[in-house]
Amino acid sequence: MSATPPAGPAAAAAYVIGHIVIKDPDTWLAYRNQVPATLVPWQGEILVRGRRAVELAGHSPFTDTVVIRFPDTAAVEGWYRSPAYQALIPLRERAAEVVLVGYAM
Repeated sequence: MSATPPAGPAAAAAYVIGHIVIKDPDTWLAYRNQVPATLVPWQGEILVRGRRAVELAGHSPFTDTVVIRFPDTAAVEGWYRSPAYQALIPLRERAAEVVLVGYAM
């Protein structure tokens, strides 16, 4: 029995990885609590939110990391540019130094 390949190319998942240094924990918590609602329309899912536990090679200035999965890069860009997320950026900038990078798989 042979497997039938899917019809047409499948969209590749895309990920946003955020590297973070928290400056104001209370403001960061306020920001962090509002982000999940901005992801819903773009089918974004937070996979990892964590604090650095151990450095294994090299040195990172970042203390926290977030990994968010989206269905594709169009969803990543749509989420980031959405009015809902754009409204949170001033809060994020007061709360932490953040580097956000999108990756396509």
